Amino acid sequence: MRQFYIPGGDCSAGSFLLRIHGERFSREEILSELEWTRYLNQTAGFVVPQGLASSSGGYILEIGSEERRLARATVMHWVEGAPVEGNLPDDYIFRMGEMLAGMHVASTPFVPSAGFTRPVWGAGSFELEWSKLEAHHAVMVTEEQWKLYQAAAAKIRADLEAMQPDASSYGLIHGDLHSGNIVFDQGQPRAIDFGRCGYGYFLYDMAAALLELSPGQRGDLIQGYRSVRELEPDYERKLECFFVMIMIGNYSHHISNPDEIPGLREEQPYALAYLREYLQGERFLFSRIEPFVIE
Repeated sequence: MRQFYIPGGDCSAGSFLLRIHGERFSREEILSELEWTRYLNQTAGFVVPQGLASSSGGYILEIGSEERRLARATVMHWVEGAPVEGNLPDDYIFRMGEMLAGMHVASTPFVPSAGFTRPVWGAGSFELEWSKLEAHHAVMVTEEQWKLYQAAAAKIRADLEAMQPDASSYGLIHGDLHSGNIVFDQGQPRAIDFGRCGYGYFLYDMAAALLELSPGQRGDLIQGYRSVRELEPDYERKLECFFVMIMIGNYSHHISNPDEIPGLREEQPYALAYLREYLQGERFLFSRIEPFVIE
Protein backbone atom coordinates (compact mmCIF):
# COMPACT_ATOMS: atom_id res chain seq x y z
CA MET A 1 0.00 0.00 0.00
CA ARG A 2 1.38 3.42 -1.00
CA GLN A 3 0.36 6.62 0.75
CA PHE A 4 0.57 10.23 -0.43
CA TYR A 5 0.00 13.43 1.52
CA ILE A 6 -2.47 15.79 -0.16
CA PRO A 7 -2.67 19.36 1.20
CA GLY A 8 -6.23 20.66 1.30
CA GLY A 9 -6.97 23.45 -1.15
CA ASP A 10 -9.37 24.98 1.35
CA CYS A 11 -8.02 25.65 4.86
CA SER A 12 -11.36 24.63 6.34
CA ALA A 13 -11.20 21.31 4.53
CA GLY A 14 -7.91 20.28 6.15
CA SER A 15 -5.43 17.84 4.62
CA PHE A 16 -5.88 14.37 3.28
CA LEU A 17 -4.04 11.13 2.64
CA LEU A 18 -4.36 9.22 -0.64
CA ARG A 19 -3.83 5.49 -0.19
CA ILE A 20 -3.14 3.15 -3.12
CA HIS A 21 -3.98 -0.38 -1.98
CA GLY A 22 -2.16 -3.44 -3.23
CA GLU A 23 -3.77 -6.47 -4.83
CA ARG A 24 -3.81 -8.44 -1.57
CA PHE A 25 -6.47 -6.14 -0.09
CA SER A 26 -10.00 -7.02 -1.12
CA ARG A 27 -12.77 -4.45 -1.33
CA GLU A 28 -14.39 -5.98 1.76
CA GLU A 29 -11.17 -5.77 3.76
CA ILE A 30 -10.65 -2.10 2.88
CA LEU A 31 -14.23 -1.18 3.80
CA SER A 32 -13.92 -3.12 7.06
CA GLU A 33 -10.79 -1.20 8.02
CA LEU A 34 -12.66 2.05 7.42
CA GLU A 35 -15.58 0.77 9.50
CA TRP A 36 -13.27 0.03 12.43
CA THR A 37 -11.45 3.39 12.33
CA ARG A 38 -14.78 5.21 12.01
CA TYR A 39 -15.98 3.43 15.14
CA LEU A 40 -12.77 4.29 17.02
CA ASN A 41 -13.20 7.95 16.11
CA GLN A 42 -16.91 8.54 16.32
CA THR A 43 -17.86 6.17 19.14
CA ALA A 44 -14.68 5.62 21.18
CA GLY A 45 -13.27 9.14 20.71
CA PHE A 46 -9.82 8.31 19.27
CA VAL A 47 -8.13 10.58 16.74
CA VAL A 48 -7.38 8.11 13.95
CA PRO A 49 -7.45 8.23 10.13
CA GLN A 50 -10.98 8.11 8.70
CA GLY A 51 -12.15 7.48 5.17
CA LEU A 52 -13.61 10.32 3.14
CA ALA A 53 -16.68 9.51 1.05
CA SER A 54 -16.97 10.69 -2.54
CA SER A 55 -19.88 12.77 -3.83
CA SER A 56 -21.63 9.50 -4.71
CA GLY A 57 -21.24 8.19 -1.16
CA GLY A 58 -18.61 5.55 -1.93
CA TYR A 59 -15.29 5.18 -0.14
CA ILE A 60 -13.23 3.25 -2.70
CA LEU A 61 -12.08 4.54 -6.06
CA GLU A 62 -11.47 1.83 -8.66
CA ILE A 63 -8.59 2.85 -10.90
CA GLY A 64 -8.65 1.24 -14.33
CA SER A 65 -11.38 -0.34 -16.42
CA GLU A 66 -13.76 -3.30 -16.19
CA GLU A 67 -11.29 -5.38 -18.18
CA ARG A 68 -8.26 -4.38 -16.17
CA ARG A 69 -8.47 -2.93 -12.70
CA LEU A 70 -5.14 -1.31 -11.87
CA ALA A 71 -5.68 -0.44 -8.22
CA ARG A 72 -8.09 0.60 -5.49
CA ALA A 73 -7.64 3.93 -3.75
CA THR A 74 -9.11 5.60 -0.68
CA VAL A 75 -8.80 9.12 0.65
CA MET A 76 -8.37 9.58 4.40
CA HIS A 77 -8.59 12.59 6.67
CA TRP A 78 -5.05 13.53 7.67
CA VAL A 79 -4.16 13.01 11.35
CA GLU A 80 -2.23 15.99 12.70
CA GLY A 81 0.97 15.24 14.56
CA ALA A 82 4.54 14.15 13.93
CA PRO A 83 6.70 11.16 14.82
CA VAL A 84 9.32 11.70 17.51
CA GLU A 85 12.89 11.63 16.27
CA GLY A 86 15.33 9.74 18.51
CA ASN A 87 14.44 8.38 21.93
CA LEU A 88 10.86 8.74 23.07
CA PRO A 89 10.38 10.50 26.43
CA ASP A 90 9.14 8.23 29.22
CA ASP A 91 5.83 10.08 29.55
CA TYR A 92 5.19 9.66 25.81
CA ILE A 93 5.68 5.91 26.16
CA PHE A 94 3.35 5.82 29.17
CA ARG A 95 0.67 7.55 27.08
CA MET A 96 1.23 5.06 24.27
CA GLY A 97 0.33 2.33 26.76
CA GLU A 98 -2.79 4.25 27.78
CA MET A 99 -3.82 4.65 24.14
CA LEU A 100 -3.24 0.98 23.35
CA ALA A 101 -5.29 -0.14 26.34
CA GLY A 102 -8.06 2.27 25.41
CA MET A 103 -8.32 0.82 21.91
CA HIS A 104 -8.49 -2.69 23.37
CA VAL A 105 -11.27 -1.60 25.72
CA ALA A 106 -13.11 -0.14 22.71
CA SER A 107 -12.80 -3.45 20.87
CA THR A 108 -15.08 -5.31 23.29
CA PRO A 109 -18.43 -3.57 22.59
CA PHE A 110 -17.77 -3.15 18.86
CA VAL A 111 -20.37 -4.97 16.74
CA PRO A 112 -19.11 -5.36 13.15
CA SER A 113 -21.36 -5.30 10.11
CA ALA A 114 -22.35 -8.56 8.40
CA GLY A 115 -19.63 -8.22 5.75
CA PHE A 116 -16.82 -7.24 8.11
CA THR A 117 -13.60 -8.95 6.99
CA ARG A 118 -10.16 -8.50 8.55
CA PRO A 119 -7.14 -10.80 8.87
CA VAL A 120 -6.44 -12.95 11.92
CA TRP A 121 -3.00 -12.68 13.55
CA GLY A 122 -2.20 -15.96 15.22
CA ALA A 123 -1.10 -19.50 14.49
CA GLY A 124 -2.17 -19.39 10.82
CA SER A 125 -0.43 -16.11 10.01
CA PHE A 126 2.69 -17.30 11.84
CA GLU A 127 2.91 -20.40 9.65
CA LEU A 128 2.83 -18.24 6.51
CA GLU A 129 5.58 -16.01 7.90
CA TRP A 130 7.62 -19.02 8.98
CA SER A 131 7.41 -20.66 5.55
CA LYS A 132 8.87 -17.58 3.91
CA LEU A 133 11.65 -17.24 6.48
CA GLU A 134 12.47 -20.93 6.19
CA ALA A 135 12.87 -20.60 2.42
CA HIS A 136 15.33 -17.70 2.73
CA HIS A 137 17.00 -18.19 6.12
CA ALA A 138 20.42 -19.11 4.72
CA VAL A 139 21.10 -15.47 3.76
CA MET A 140 20.65 -14.42 7.41
CA VAL A 141 21.93 -17.19 9.71
CA THR A 142 24.04 -20.33 9.63
CA GLU A 143 22.41 -23.76 9.77
CA GLU A 144 23.55 -24.13 13.39
CA GLN A 145 21.93 -20.82 14.32
CA TRP A 146 18.82 -21.78 12.39
CA LYS A 147 18.27 -24.63 14.86
CA LEU A 148 17.52 -22.00 17.52
CA TYR A 149 14.89 -20.50 15.24
CA GLN A 150 13.35 -23.92 14.60
CA ALA A 151 13.18 -24.71 18.31
CA ALA A 152 11.64 -21.29 19.05
CA ALA A 153 9.04 -21.79 16.32
CA ALA A 154 8.05 -25.14 17.85
CA LYS A 155 7.69 -23.51 21.27
CA ILE A 156 5.58 -20.67 19.80
CA ARG A 157 3.23 -23.22 18.26
CA ALA A 158 2.89 -25.04 21.57
CA ASP A 159 2.33 -21.81 23.51
CA LEU A 160 -0.33 -20.62 21.06
CA GLU A 161 -2.08 -23.98 21.24
CA ALA A 162 -2.31 -23.65 25.03
CA MET A 163 -3.90 -20.18 24.91
CA GLN A 164 -7.66 -19.82 25.07
CA PRO A 165 -9.04 -16.62 23.49
CA ASP A 166 -11.87 -14.81 25.26
CA ALA A 167 -13.31 -11.31 25.35
CA SER A 168 -10.78 -10.19 27.95
CA SER A 169 -7.73 -11.26 25.95
CA TYR A 170 -8.73 -11.25 22.28
CA GLY A 171 -10.40 -8.90 19.83
CA LEU A 172 -9.73 -6.30 17.17
CA ILE A 173 -6.18 -4.96 17.33
CA HIS A 174 -4.03 -2.48 15.40
CA GLY A 175 -1.54 -5.21 14.50
CA ASP A 176 1.46 -2.99 13.74
CA LEU A 177 1.75 -0.37 16.46
CA HIS A 178 5.45 0.53 16.30
CA SER A 179 6.78 4.09 16.57
CA GLY A 180 6.53 4.65 12.82
CA ASN A 181 2.77 4.22 13.08
CA ILE A 182 2.31 6.68 15.94
CA VAL A 183 2.39 10.47 15.69
CA PHE A 184 2.30 12.87 18.61
CA ASP A 185 0.33 16.08 18.84
CA GLN A 186 1.21 18.18 21.89
CA GLY A 187 2.52 15.05 23.56
CA GLN A 188 -0.56 12.96 22.86
CA PRO A 189 -0.08 9.77 20.80
CA ARG A 190 -2.27 9.08 17.80
CA ALA A 191 -2.25 5.75 15.99
CA ILE A 192 -2.10 5.79 12.19
CA ASP A 193 -1.87 3.19 9.40
CA PHE A 194 -4.47 0.58 10.32
CA GLY A 195 -3.64 -1.52 7.24
CA ARG A 196 -2.86 -4.58 9.41
CA CYS A 197 -5.76 -4.19 11.85
CA GLY A 198 -7.49 -7.47 12.47
CA TYR A 199 -8.32 -10.06 15.07
CA GLY A 200 -5.72 -11.21 17.56
CA TYR A 201 -4.62 -11.33 21.17
CA PHE A 202 -4.28 -7.94 22.84
CA LEU A 203 -0.84 -9.02 24.07
CA TYR A 204 0.22 -9.54 20.44
CA ASP A 205 -0.60 -5.88 19.85
CA MET A 206 1.44 -4.86 22.88
CA ALA A 207 4.42 -6.99 21.82
CA ALA A 208 4.64 -5.12 18.51
CA ALA A 209 4.99 -1.86 20.45
CA LEU A 210 7.55 -3.30 22.91
CA LEU A 211 9.87 -4.78 20.29
CA GLU A 212 11.82 -1.57 19.62
CA LEU A 213 11.83 -0.26 23.21
CA SER A 214 14.52 -0.66 25.86
CA PRO A 215 13.76 -2.85 28.92
CA GLY A 216 13.00 0.22 31.04
CA GLN A 217 10.77 1.76 28.40
CA ARG A 218 8.83 -1.49 28.11
CA GLY A 219 7.96 -1.11 31.78
CA ASP A 220 6.73 2.45 31.14
CA LEU A 221 4.41 1.30 28.36
CA ILE A 222 2.98 -1.49 30.48
CA GLN A 223 2.42 0.88 33.41
CA GLY A 224 0.49 3.17 31.06
CA TYR A 225 -1.54 0.22 29.80
CA ARG A 226 -2.35 -1.00 33.31
CA SER A 227 -3.52 2.46 34.34
CA VAL A 228 -6.44 1.91 31.93
CA ARG A 229 -6.87 -1.85 31.66
CA GLU A 230 -5.73 -4.72 33.86
CA LEU A 231 -3.50 -7.47 32.51
CA GLU A 232 -3.99 -11.17 33.13
CA PRO A 233 -1.83 -12.70 35.91
CA ASP A 234 0.51 -14.66 33.61
CA TYR A 235 0.73 -11.95 30.95
CA GLU A 236 4.54 -11.77 30.88
CA ARG A 237 5.05 -15.36 29.71
CA LYS A 238 2.50 -14.93 26.91
CA LEU A 239 3.86 -11.52 26.00
CA GLU A 240 7.33 -12.98 25.48
CA CYS A 241 5.87 -15.59 23.12
CA PHE A 242 4.29 -12.84 21.02
CA PHE A 243 7.48 -10.76 21.22
CA VAL A 244 9.52 -13.56 19.63
CA MET A 245 6.70 -14.37 17.21
CA ILE A 246 6.60 -10.78 15.92
CA MET A 247 10.39 -10.60 15.74
CA ILE A 248 10.36 -13.68 13.49
CA GLY A 249 7.51 -12.20 11.46
CA ASN A 250 9.46 -8.99 10.91
CA TYR A 251 12.46 -10.93 9.63
CA SER A 252 10.18 -12.90 7.33
CA HIS A 253 8.76 -9.67 5.93
CA HIS A 254 12.18 -8.17 5.12
CA ILE A 255 14.28 -11.21 4.21
CA SER A 256 13.31 -11.30 0.53
CA ASN A 257 14.69 -7.77 0.04
CA PRO A 258 18.47 -7.93 -0.70
CA ASP A 259 18.93 -4.38 0.61
CA GLU A 260 17.70 -5.48 4.05
CA ILE A 261 20.02 -8.47 4.47
CA PRO A 262 23.05 -6.61 5.99
CA GLY A 263 20.81 -5.10 8.66
CA LEU A 264 19.16 -8.44 9.44
CA ARG A 265 22.56 -10.10 9.87
CA GLU A 266 23.71 -7.28 12.13
CA GLU A 267 20.73 -7.85 14.44
CA GLN A 268 21.30 -11.59 14.88
CA PRO A 269 23.47 -11.50 18.04
CA TYR A 270 20.51 -9.88 19.82
CA ALA A 271 17.81 -11.89 18.05
CA LEU A 272 19.53 -15.18 18.87
CA ALA A 273 19.94 -14.06 22.49
CA TYR A 274 16.18 -13.49 22.75
CA LEU A 275 15.54 -16.91 21.23
CA ARG A 276 17.90 -18.52 23.74
CA GLU A 277 16.21 -16.84 26.72
CA TYR A 278 12.75 -17.74 25.40
CA LEU A 279 13.71 -21.39 24.96
CA GLN A 280 15.20 -21.55 28.45
CA GLY A 281 12.01 -20.16 29.94
CA GLU A 282 13.76 -17.12 31.38
CA ARG A 283 11.87 -13.84 31.75
CA PHE A 284 13.70 -11.40 29.51
CA LEU A 285 11.48 -8.45 28.59
CA PHE A 286 12.61 -6.19 31.43
CA SER A 287 16.27 -7.20 31.63
CA ARG A 288 19.25 -6.32 29.48
CA ILE A 289 20.22 -9.37 27.48
CA GLU A 290 23.82 -10.05 26.54
CA PRO A 291 24.19 -10.56 22.78
CA PHE A 292 24.65 -14.10 21.51
CA VAL A 293 28.29 -14.82 20.67
CA ILE A 294 28.55 -15.71 16.99
CA GLU A 295 31.82 -17.40 16.15
